[in-house]
Amino acid sequence: MFKEFKEFAMRGNVVDMAVGVIIGLSFGAIVSSFVADVMMPVIGLGIGGIDFSNRFLVLKEGAAAAGPYASVAAAKAAGATTLNYGLFINTIVNFLIVAFALFLVVKAMNATRRPQPVVAAPPSNEEVLLTQIRDLLARR
Repeated sequence: MFKEFKEFAMRGNVVDMAVGVIIGLSFGAIVSSFVADVMMPVIGLGIGGIDFSNRFLVLKEGAAAAGPYASVAAAKAAGATTLNYGLFINTIVNFLIVAFALFLVVKAMNATRRPQPVVAAPPSNEEVLLTQIRDLLARR
């Protein structure tokens, strides 16, 4: 059983997939940081200084402390139930940036891909025979 697992794990496509997942996770971390640390502060300033990461609605007051809460973390610490729409907006922006970056990568890869020359299929036996018959008839 261990030998079969080793053969499965060492297949090229499994290793390629593992490398892709690891690179994808690293890329996701970079994009998350870019969104949280670069994009969202600029967008927040552009629309009046709003910090989306701390935009939320309190659905139920916490048992430990009553609101208002300064942040999502403070509300969670108090045991409040919150609707974190700001974090959702951050996630949407994160997704859009990742999707656009992947679009650019695929577009660049397609642009560098050289078109393969079209090779004509060899003529079939019937086509060869018909050509020979036509040549014979044309000579007569």
